[in-house]
Amino acid sequence: MRYCCSAKRFDDGPGSSGQSRYAVSLAGSFTHTSGAHRSRRTATRGITMQLGGSRARIKQALAVLACAMAAASVAQAADTVRWRMATEYPATAMPGEGVASFVHEVKLRTGGAVEIVPSYDTAAGIKSADMPAAERDGRLEAADAFGGALAGVDPVFSLSSLPFVATTADDARRLADLARPLYAQAFARQGLHLLYVTPWPATGLWSKQPVPGVEALHALAVRTYDATSQHVMQAAGAKAENLSFMEVMPRLADGSVTAVLSSGDGGAGRKLWTWLPNFTAIGYAMPLSFATVDARAYAALPLEMRRAIDKAAEMTELQQWARLRTRLAENTRRMQDNHVAIVETPSPELRGALRAAAAQTVAEWKRQAGPAAAATLERFQHDAAH
Repeated sequence: MRYCCSAKRFDDGPGSSGQSRYAVSLAGSFTHTSGAHRSRRTATRGITMQLGGSRARIKQALAVLACAMAAASVAQAADTVRWRMATEYPATAMPGEGVASFVHEVKLRTGGAVEIVPSYDTAAGIKSADMPAAERDGRLEAADAFGGALAGVDPVFSLSSLPFVATTADDARRLADLARPLYAQAFARQGLHLLYVTPWPATGLWSKQPVPGVEALHALAVRTYDATSQHVMQAAGAKAENLSFMEVMPRLADGSVTAVLSSGDGGAGRKLWTWLPNFTAIGYAMPLSFATVDARAYAALPLEMRRAIDKAAEMTELQQWARLRTRLAENTRRMQDNHVAIVETPSPELRGALRAAAAQTVAEWKRQAGPAAAATLERFQHDAAH
């Protein structure tokens, strides 16, 4: 904000006391923010006072007026809406890059009227499974949570992480589009508004030792990322435990976890190669993370601002699907640079054991998730087969 001060002398005219009087003015120019887009128009706020007396009184009046205008400027800045947004993944992982893109898009489309304040790598101390509650109780306004970790909230969020259902980028996107109404409805029941989804590259198996077959699988203590993957790994003969990344890192360091079910993306971000120098591309799933905002915070915005937020989310999601196209090659190169031994094609014995274990898990998910979710999966599988 810029200020312009002026004082104009005038006389009261015939019959006056002869004392000079002054018109003292203070005007401020400012940039006004309106609605979803910043309007770069300059307006002027001014205050004019008339007083008599010395120049000292004029200076005093100018000081008072300057304080008044500064207070108005501070009040205007206080109108900025700030949303705290957390993810438990690093800024370099797909969800972290999605959050950064959303921060940029929101700033661009609201002209800075809404500011997203991000935190990465569990800096907020909140795991994915706890993020919906954190949004509702006001610890966060927005969050990016891994879908598999939200199965306890609603089984539908495990759809994208079902084993060997959607294992290519095209399939993952078709399934996400089909299921989007179900996701949005499930979040709405939790008092949340769905912003965008982030796809992960295909899940593989990081391990301390190579995993050429079923016997090696039985020797693993595997970190899994949701109840579904835990059941699959247990059914295939491994010792499996569902852990967040915040929980798994010290377990890798002390040796109580010897394998991790994760994509090259998550692993690259966490530098899993420090403990686990082998990666088997089992093509388990291409799961989703979900970005949401507390519905009350969203509803408190004017309509045109909500539209701007939704457009920012739409653009972020488009960017995330585009990133996925090049992500696998980037992650593979980074893993090779760090001397990870990558097995692109698992043995038929290993693939067969995992798929057999997966079949009963998918059937159980259909029962738990309900008719609408089961019908969505069946429609996807029918379309994929034709």
